[in-house]
Amino acid sequence: MRLVNAELFKLRTTAIWWIMAIVLVPLYAASVLANWAQFASTDPSQVGNDDQAEQVRAALEPINVATSMYTSGQYFGVLIVLLLSAIIVTSEFFHLTATSTFLVTPKRESVILAKFGAAVIVAVMVWLGTTIINLIVVPPIMGQLDLSASLGEPAVWRAIGLNLLAFVLWAVLGVGLGVLIRSQLAATLILGILYVVGTSAIGLIFFLLTQYVAKWFENLQVLIPTSASQLMISGTDLPGNPPRWVGAVVLIGYAVVAGVIGTLITKRRDIS
Repeated sequence: MRLVNAELFKLRTTAIWWIMAIVLVPLYAASVLANWAQFASTDPSQVGNDDQAEQVRAALEPINVATSMYTSGQYFGVLIVLLLSAIIVTSEFFHLTATSTFLVTPKRESVILAKFGAAVIVAVMVWLGTTIINLIVVPPIMGQLDLSASLGEPAVWRAIGLNLLAFVLWAVLGVGLGVLIRSQLAATLILGILYVVGTSAIGLIFFLLTQYVAKWFENLQVLIPTSASQLMISGTDLPGNPPRWVGAVVLIGYAVVAGVIGTLITKRRDIS
């Protein structure tokens, strides 16, 4: 725990954490408003394709509207967690403290485990902040949509809990990727661009493959980490999508691979 506290102290002594917090606030607000507008304006009868109409009708089921609204902010929240988790690693090289860190704690796996622990704590804090606000602002929105608050539904609390798991797994992924990209600036830019632009580009590729090659490509979209996160928190299994547990397995797989690779590289890489 001493090492974890040290990692959190390093993060708190830089300006990056509150900059990220300031960035997250408008992005979170935009997410809530976008979800609200989407559910208020979507009409399944206006969707031409029968399969798409079925998916829209399923998404508009009260329980799926509730789970989506109560987990609003996940897309940008996990992006902030991903970047902060990578910075926990890359800041060592940016501020030239890596050598002293490993001299004080020669057992490198202890250091990297402490970084994982600090990243998980950051993830929990971001999740907790967005979740508390969601629990305050979403019930009135559900009322505006002529739906009950649904806070008595087990599926809502399951989605909130799985949302926490998603935040934690993205934190582990961020630390692992931070080990691979040692430059703080490069890590922030590369991961941010890959998350936003890369996700959209890969999603478009899968869409085109589904439309023009084979229908089963649609199910492979779960391999996109952001899609896996979204699948995890759906209230029910949605038509045309794999079961919710597949999303959890995919995201856990990415986190485990990143964590193991990050630990092994840290143990063997020369630090200077």
